[in-house]
Amino acid sequence: MIAALGIPTRGGDAPPVELVSGLEAYRDTWIELAEAARNVFATWEWNDLWWRHYGDGRPLRIAVVRGEDDEVEAIVPLFLWSRRPLRTLRLIGHGHGDRLGPISRDGEAAAAVNALRLALATERHDVFVGDWLGGDRDWAGALGGRTVRTTGYPILPLREGSWLDFLDARSRRFRKSVRHTRNRLDRDHEVAFRAADETTLEADLDDAFRLHRARFRTHSGCLFCGAHERFQREFARVAFERGWLRLLLLVIDGAPVACEYGFQFQDAYFAYQGGRNPAWDRHSVGFLLEVESIRRALEEGATEYRFLGGEEGYKYRYPTHDPRLETVVAPATRRGRAAATGLATVLRLPGGKDLLRKIGSA
Repeated sequence: MIAALGIPTRGGDAPPVELVSGLEAYRDTWIELAEAARNVFATWEWNDLWWRHYGDGRPLRIAVVRGEDDEVEAIVPLFLWSRRPLRTLRLIGHGHGDRLGPISRDGEAAAAVNALRLALATERHDVFVGDWLGGDRDWAGALGGRTVRTTGYPILPLREGSWLDFLDARSRRFRKSVRHTRNRLDRDHEVAFRAADETTLEADLDDAFRLHRARFRTHSGCLFCGAHERFQREFARVAFERGWLRLLLLVIDGAPVACEYGFQFQDAYFAYQGGRNPAWDRHSVGFLLEVESIRRALEEGATEYRFLGGEEGYKYRYPTHDPRLETVVAPATRRGRAAATGLATVLRLPGGKDLLRKIGSA
């Protein structure tokens, strides 16, 4: 049900902003904008499922921003994260998704920035915390806030052409490494890749979570396994039904030893998670699976392979470009300004990043 909750007073020529209290009202428009944005974390399905798992009864403040032609220009998926001690606005999907923010057509940076400014002007709040916004836009400057943390978001462009063309563009050392890794395994083992299908999906998800836990062992702050496994499994099923899921297993002598879990949405591949049996690390099974995943994404028509947030070295061994991600805190009141200063201070303390990560996944 739509509940009009306010319109910002920013001048008579400002585009109207409508706040809605549910995700269903603009579902079709949302789907269209997410496809144009080419971001799986902008999809209605991702946001709806995340909200059902993590909304915890908080008030939704989804802003629908229209342009001068009265067409919906952007949807800003906000919610009121806390009322006390601060009225804090955040974005749906924080913690689990990357490159969050206004959902608008890809490349319309000015429209997206303007949409978020208008949305925040509509709802009374002390502070806005924007987790992992695109770092290629001056969010802090536009919102009068500050950037409190940053990380990488490397993207491998996939040019038109065959897989052999892709390999030819890599270094001789890279090509040799690919051949040597596979040939060494083939000499002593039966090696195969297996993509999940409707008959194997549940068992393959079991293997993926097992291999993820084996790779990372007990690790705090994981947003894929543990308490979050139920959400991730449910979205995997939804993504499979939509044709987005790509769950690839490397199987050696009949046993899965590594997994690559991601999504192909529009013409971009999103490398979301992975895992492997550490006993096979000396055989570079993670590298072999990554290369196979890139090959399949290219042959399915992807023009980008997005390694997602993080600055792990393996994400940069390809000729990537990196628009980065940033978390921005933008105050709207005196109390909000104090909070923004406090968050920046926390990051300078030992363990500050871990603390902020816990806040981000609360």
